[in-house]
Amino acid sequence: MTRSKRKWEHIQYALLESDKKFSHGFSDIHFVHQSLPNLALNDVVLEHFIGELPLSSPIFINAMTGGGGERTTYINQNLAILAKEFGMAMAVGSQMSAIKDPTELSSYQIVRQENPSGMIFANLGSEATIDQAKQAVQMVSANALQIHLNVVQEMTMPEGDRDFRGAINRIEQLVKAVEVPVIVKEVGFGMSKESVEQLYSIGVAAVDVGGYGGTNFAAIENARRSEPLPFFNEWGIPTAISIVEARTISSSLPLIASGGIKSSLDVIKSIALGSDAVGMAGFFLKNLLEKGLEETIVETNRLHEDIKYMMLALGVKNIIELQSVPLVISGYTHHWLTERGIDTKKFATKRR
Repeated sequence: MTRSKRKWEHIQYALLESDKKFSHGFSDIHFVHQSLPNLALNDVVLEHFIGELPLSSPIFINAMTGGGGERTTYINQNLAILAKEFGMAMAVGSQMSAIKDPTELSSYQIVRQENPSGMIFANLGSEATIDQAKQAVQMVSANALQIHLNVVQEMTMPEGDRDFRGAINRIEQLVKAVEVPVIVKEVGFGMSKESVEQLYSIGVAAVDVGGYGGTNFAAIENARRSEPLPFFNEWGIPTAISIVEARTISSSLPLIASGGIKSSLDVIKSIALGSDAVGMAGFFLKNLLEKGLEETIVETNRLHEDIKYMMLALGVKNIIELQSVPLVISGYTHHWLTERGIDTKKFATKRR
């Protein structure tokens, strides 16, 4: 099977997966309501930073596709228009297909053409060499390089990799050699505090936890296998848990939440748990392909407005203040974190 055909299969399966319910853990997160917010809606602003990268919105369009011919070019073109409309950052899908097949270059380059001054992240897997990483950055004039970790997906993929030795060393070399910040992300299986600690020790610019609860790439690849590996379909760390695990490593490490985040409530819970920004993919892909660009713009505007409403209800006027609101953690998430030696009471007693 060609890479192009596989890319389009992934898009089709991802749309089917987007309607399924997986537990990302946010139902266990509860805000402490504030009856005296002492704010007006106009006081609330969404501008923020991921490290040194400025963001007009805490939401960014996470990596989805590219390298699948005209259909993925269309998707990336419209996502870039959407990103420009709201000042959102955007990551392209893995660029290895274009590095290996130059006829696929346009499906990535269209992003920079449509959004010449926007915040764009290049994207490769942890197998990438320094030269490939520099190619990927140059291809889209990227502001940062996203390195994705997808061990479980690769093992489930019929034609996937089976050797993952030396990944942390390769990432460290990229951090030192590439001239833009390096962000490392999971693709839907979450990151433990042990993994984040390794990445923090080699100086990555940010971590995207990519938690369990969103697009299930194990289920997608199992649907393509003649002999499925069903044990991987429920494998991973839920997004809410992964955010907390990651944040225990450092209060200063820029942290991105992703993995099943589909609503404004998911967004503000992610930030309140400790993330600096939130990556969304399925929300934008489903709206774009089912409703078109104009309606996706309407839905995205509503998403941002709803975030402001909830921030006002919590009495916070910016993202930094939102990270400091008290919240209560219950259920499975509480049990997991307690067993892992993480004190959940500190969330309930936070003060700005």
